[in-house]
Amino acid sequence: MSWLLSLPLIIPFATAIAAFLVRGHASGRWISLTGSAIALAAAIALLMVVLDDGVIAGQMGGWPAPFGITLVADLLSAVMVLITAITAFAVAIYAFGDIDRRREELGYHALFQTLIAGVTGAFLTGDLFNLYVWFEVMLIASFGMLILGGEKEQIDGGVKYVALNLVSTLLFLSGIGLLYGMTGTLNLADLAQKVETIPNQGLLTAVAMMFMVGFGIKAAVFPLFFWLPASYHTPSFAVSAVFAGLLTKVGVYAMIRMFTMIFDHDIGFTHTILLWIAGFTMVTGVLGAASQGDFRKILSFHIISQIGYMILGLALMTPLALLGAVFYLVHHIIVKANLFLIAGIASRATGSTDLYRIGGLYASSPLLAVLFLIPAFSLAGFPPLSGFWAKYVLVKASLDAEFWFMAFIALAVGLMTIFSMTKIWAEAFWKPHPTNPDPALDQVPHRGALLLPVAGLAVLTMVIGLYPEPFVVFAERAAAQLLDPTAYITAVLGAAP
Repeated sequence: MSWLLSLPLIIPFATAIAAFLVRGHASGRWISLTGSAIALAAAIALLMVVLDDGVIAGQMGGWPAPFGITLVADLLSAVMVLITAITAFAVAIYAFGDIDRRREELGYHALFQTLIAGVTGAFLTGDLFNLYVWFEVMLIASFGMLILGGEKEQIDGGVKYVALNLVSTLLFLSGIGLLYGMTGTLNLADLAQKVETIPNQGLLTAVAMMFMVGFGIKAAVFPLFFWLPASYHTPSFAVSAVFAGLLTKVGVYAMIRMFTMIFDHDIGFTHTILLWIAGFTMVTGVLGAASQGDFRKILSFHIISQIGYMILGLALMTPLALLGAVFYLVHHIIVKANLFLIAGIASRATGSTDLYRIGGLYASSPLLAVLFLIPAFSLAGFPPLSGFWAKYVLVKASLDAEFWFMAFIALAVGLMTIFSMTKIWAEAFWKPHPTNPDPALDQVPHRGALLLPVAGLAVLTMVIGLYPEPFVVFAERAAAQLLDPTAYITAVLGAAP
């Protein structure tokens, strides 16, 4: 299965090279779009094989595990690769109307495809050191995209973004070194067996805390999230959308993988800390959003609050809670990327993202208003959209585990999310524009390229919400694999643990 596992990595890298060779030429857009479409097909094929055959693993270069580079796809990895490909395809279409020629000349399409390759590699890697490598690929590409254009605000946000992510990298590498010294391996399947034999389990818990902080910075959890609202509102809207949809989810994925498979020896300590982190992340994120008056800044803080829900599922560590975490991951990537794409269209139609300087979008662009309400209501948890089911499962898991206060926090944060979405609706869509009585969407250049991915992601959100059963069943199977990694270990090492 090595070729099937490597295709989602080879395709974006090959596309990045081709796009770089023609940078500044209009063909670069089409190369990026074509590569994204092929990568989407490869991701679908990978998921279908995993659904049929179970966990699959490939040893790169023919080196047997745990000595070589291993790529692994279980249900969680495969669905994350697919959602990444869907997001990349949508943003590649949107870029036709959002990315100007100057940014194309600076290498936007090559950086974008390299970022997608880094994200995909992080989901498919089977060892910790290569997870670090893919994190660095992501960091380099995302920093290049963040400062593309060289505006003062971008540089300021980029410096904060890189500084805190370098701290994360330092902690991650230190943890890798200590874990290797304790076990003699970095292969995840091999680690899952060898950590049980470590005599000093207290030292293993200390290493786990290093990973928690390192991944927590990348996931933007409390109190390590300050880099996100300082940077995500500064680049072009296509860049903001792919960042909002994917980057923090890689950190969440890494935490879920490590704290279900490797660091499950002291759940009473580590997961209690995760539970507190989840609660504070939800509350601080939603309060930050409520205090903002800019479209993208509100959405940026809501990334933080929604990350708290995913960490809540991990912290509870029950089958239902992990089901909710997986479901929430998939739902949130689609919804959050879509809201940032809508913010870009609103900005082009009205001239700003400052809510108090814009307005009139409902009267002039009712289609855009409907397309906004779908992901906004889903983010807030309105039935029967995808966000309702994700929140319902996590609240029920909290009640089942008798964590009443966490269930209350989850519900209260949902109500506060409604407040923020209502603020955007009232200021950007409902009230008249203060200076332009007719901010017509039909005057926006390339509006078809801007609206098409937004409509597609909105339809996907509705499909998940109206027909949740297959997605819930899938998430349940993925959660079962996380709680019992036997199939994962057997696929990688070739023998039952």
